[in-house]
Amino acid sequence: MSLAVQSLAVRHGQAPEGLVAIPVRTPLVRPGDDLIAMVAEAVRGIARPGDVVTISESAVAIAQGEFVVAELVRPSRLAYALSRRAGPLATMSQPESVQLVIDRVGIGKVLYATVLQVVARALGRRGAFYEVLGEAVAAFDGYTGTMPPYERAIVFSPSDPRGMARAFRQRAGIDCAVVDANDLGKAKVLGTSDGVDASVVEAALLHNPHGNSDEQTPVVVLKWRGTGAGPLRLGCGPAAEIP
Repeated sequence: MSLAVQSLAVRHGQAPEGLVAIPVRTPLVRPGDDLIAMVAEAVRGIARPGDVVTISESAVAIAQGEFVVAELVRPSRLAYALSRRAGPLATMSQPESVQLVIDRVGIGKVLYATVLQVVARALGRRGAFYEVLGEAVAAFDGYTGTMPPYERAIVFSPSDPRGMARAFRQRAGIDCAVVDANDLGKAKVLGTSDGVDASVVEAALLHNPHGNSDEQTPVVVLKWRGTGAGPLRLGCGPAAEIP
C-alpha cells in the first residue's frame, strides 16, 4: 500500500463496526488555494459515491486565509495573567490566543468569566470560565496544534464550513464534512453536505486519523465495509432497516 494512503478500520466503541478511515496526504495547503480541487485530486481513485470525505477545519481556514501569525499579536498584561492559569495543552495557555479572545468579546466579558471561575472553583465547580467564553475560545486553534510552516500561526474557525462541504459535494460528486478533531479523543463536525449523519462521522474520527502533528493528512475518507446499508447517511444505518 502506498505510503500516501493508510487504511484504518475504525474500532472505537461509539462507531458502527465496519467503518474504515483512510487518511490521505495532500500538497501543503496555502492561502488562496482551490481546496476543493486539491482534495478532489488527492482522493481520486480512493473515494467514491457513498463515502464521506472529511476535511480538517484548519486546512479549510488556511485556504481561506483565516489565520494570524502569533508574532503579530501583542498580548496585554491580562492576557499574560490568564494564560499562566490555563492548562499546558489549552489554547488559553498561549497569551496571544487569550488576547484574540479579549479582542473578540471585550475585556468586560473576560473579567466577568474570570471572576465567575474563581467563585465557582471555591464552591467546587469547574469549567465556569468556558461556559461563558467557550464559543469564543473554540474559534481559535492555538499554534501548538498546527503543522509547519504554520506552527506559529493561530488559526481561526473556517468561514461557512457547511457551504464548503456542500460545494465539494456539488463539484466532486462525493459527500463531505468539515471537522475539528484532535488527539484528546474529541471530534466535532462543523458542517456537512446534505444528508450526512454528523454523529456517525464524529464517532469515526474520535481516534483522530487526521493526526495532530506533521502527517500532512488533512483529509480522511470514511468508507462502509460492513454488511447492510451504510450508516454514513441519515436514515441509511442499521437502525433504519428495522421494520
